Amino acid sequence: MVLTLITAWILILLGAALGAGGLWLAALGGSWAYGVAGMALAVCGALLVRRRRMALGVYATLLVAMAVWSLWEVGLDRWALIPRGALLAVVGLWLLAPWIDRTLGEAGVVGRAERSSWRGPRGWLAGAMLLVVSLTAISITRDPFDVAGSLPESPVAAVAAQGRADAPRVAGDDWPAYGGTGQGQRYSSLADITPDTVSRLDLAWTFHTGETPRPSDPVERTFEVTPLKVGDLLYLCSVRQHAIALDAATGQERWRFDPHIEVGHSSQHLTCRGVAYFDSSGGASQAPASAPAAAQLPTCTRRIFLPTIDARLFALDALTGKPCLEFGDKGVVDLNTGMPNLRAGSYMQTSPPVVAGGVVIVGGAINDNASVLNPSGVIRAFDAHSGKLVWNFDPGRPNNTEPLLPGQTYTAGAPNNWAPSSVDAQLGLVYIGLGNRSPDQLGAGRSPEVERFSSALIALDVATGKLRWLFQTVHHDLWDRDVPSQPSLIDLTIDGKLVPAVVQPTKQGDLYVLDRRNGKPILPVRELSAPASTVPGEFAAPTQPHSSLSFMPAALSGKDMWGATPLDQLICRIELRRMEYDGPYTPPSTQRTLVYPGNLGVFNWGGVAVDPVRQIMVGTPAFLAFTFQLIPRPNAVTNVVSAGASEHWNENLGAAYAVKISPFLSPIGLPCQAPPWGAIAGVDLRSGQRAWMHRHGTVRDQMPSVLPIPFPMGVASLGGPLITAGGVVFYSGTLDNYLRAYDVTTGRKLWQSRLPAGGQATPMTYRIGGKQMVVVAAGGHGSFGTTTGDSVLAYELK
Repeated sequence: MVLTLITAWILILLGAALGAGGLWLAALGGSWAYGVAGMALAVCGALLVRRRRMALGVYATLLVAMAVWSLWEVGLDRWALIPRGALLAVVGLWLLAPWIDRTLGEAGVVGRAERSSWRGPRGWLAGAMLLVVSLTAISITRDPFDVAGSLPESPVAAVAAQGRADAPRVAGDDWPAYGGTGQGQRYSSLADITPDTVSRLDLAWTFHTGETPRPSDPVERTFEVTPLKVGDLLYLCSVRQHAIALDAATGQERWRFDPHIEVGHSSQHLTCRGVAYFDSSGGASQAPASAPAAAQLPTCTRRIFLPTIDARLFALDALTGKPCLEFGDKGVVDLNTGMPNLRAGSYMQTSPPVVAGGVVIVGGAINDNASVLNPSGVIRAFDAHSGKLVWNFDPGRPNNTEPLLPGQTYTAGAPNNWAPSSVDAQLGLVYIGLGNRSPDQLGAGRSPEVERFSSALIALDVATGKLRWLFQTVHHDLWDRDVPSQPSLIDLTIDGKLVPAVVQPTKQGDLYVLDRRNGKPILPVRELSAPASTVPGEFAAPTQPHSSLSFMPAALSGKDMWGATPLDQLICRIELRRMEYDGPYTPPSTQRTLVYPGNLGVFNWGGVAVDPVRQIMVGTPAFLAFTFQLIPRPNAVTNVVSAGASEHWNENLGAAYAVKISPFLSPIGLPCQAPPWGAIAGVDLRSGQRAWMHRHGTVRDQMPSVLPIPFPMGVASLGGPLITAGGVVFYSGTLDNYLRAYDVTTGRKLWQSRLPAGGQATPMTYRIGGKQMVVVAAGGHGSFGTTTGDSVLAYELK
């Protein structure tokens, strides 16, 4: 009797909350289902208080009605069905329990025969539960998100017949550049590891950098490095920017260089994605770096270029790690030279430079949204031997690429290049993705040059720095949609002819496939109308470009909201209705604005992998919504969105507004949108058609440690994929700590190995001692919330 009364009052209170919230949602123009369900729960509770068996009949009706409504809204998507039915199903089972049933009757009279009968309301509820269980079982067998298909397996005939004799080599035994080669393909010609043999992969060795988090480290402490391999050495940089050389066969440390960086809470990032290799003897970048060969060469003939978080560029001897004294000032170039508005931590290098034509080309990152007074986004080329400045491309003064004179400064606040770049040595062009001017969400007062170059892909002449072409991916960017990743260069067969192409992923999910000679689209691009800004003094571009090859998610609506229960799902639906939202280019405002895709981006710095032989692509799109709100500033110095903090993230000091940026989460911390939040997908680049797409990753490492259930919902990720000629894709960047292998043709998961920490990095592969190795860094990502560590792991076939 006591349990029945407790149950009754719980249902009454739950019904009152759901009913009140449901009426609020209905008043905002949303679904009436929650209000009706709330009233039904309250009626059921009231009948239980009176010990009426009809309570079970009312609940059975509610279950059936909610099942029909859920199917109408989301079909048989099991993850979307959870908040609509899981809690109600558990309550239904509880109401069928004998300790509840035996207390119920008509007018308070309970008879033995009536208690044991499944006819009437108890039978109705049992039938409703059977319906719910049946729908659940059916939903487990299918996934409406999944796209099953196959990529072409055969090499493209035109490649073998018409391939350019001067085409750059793909990565093979070596991995001499961040993306495998300067083309940024993340592809290897090695084929020892195949779908048939990948299950034999086993750990060969583990290296630990020895670094652990410090109290002074920024939140964005990340181990995103992709090592290089040349000869018998691996080269990488650690979180604290140590350059390290390892024996490629054993993982033993050969040398280490400590640049003694200056970093603290004023720095927004503590990241080093990689180093660059240069052979100044004139040999190929794949030339061996083994000790016997190098003993015959002068010191520093082969160099490692190390960029640092405190804006320095070191040149190190590839065999010893000692500074190349003839480069710059005893082995280092100060990248702060000529930089305006310098503050501690305000200008940094997080990505490796690119080396071509005897110059080392470097961009830089800034602290976003801290102030209106920012360093320049200038891109500079230094002589790879001497460190002398050869040219500088300043987006604020794009026509003047002659080296800056002493005492002069670059244009403050010009769009910057923080992601890795790519190079076509035959065309003599370097391909560079530019970001947005900070503050990202405020567009008033931008110069014509800033408007032209923000969020654009540019091609510069390697020898002179002159602009050869430009393609803008977002007009008047108000959403921090920088061009976030390394462009991937590939030759595509179009109408029977090979066309040199560049594939550029974007945060909004568009993939632009352009002729890399002139920037003209190969796959269609059109302009779509976009909403106007409502903020006084601000404006938004009337149209935005959109590629025919796109993973931009569909606009969110109420049916896409999620949660663990109907209550938190209801709150998410209410919040969605209360926010300003009119698609992916809804301008920020002083009201809360939904931004989807959000800050993480559909694609980020990991980019995509392309196979130049089969002319296909594999990417790992992420789907997470964020919210923006512009907060009026009282003055130029007071923190208004980070009160009490010594940092000024998103304060936009000196601007009219600060910006509050948050992921769109439910009250219990779950994403307000239904999964998947991440996927892996394969694309035929010749047609621009998506061949397959699957959820990837689990929530295992986001669950309580006592209950690490690997629900395969499809989670967000950071890092890039690796394709091999053996037909295998490797990826490690999901929120759970795994390195996984997939069949590149179908996307089927073939193998996985547990990592000791988050693998938010891009794997690479090489051959040493006759064995193909796969190497990945696992050190976690601070703001992503994955497990912290310091490991570099190598796998080989056993």
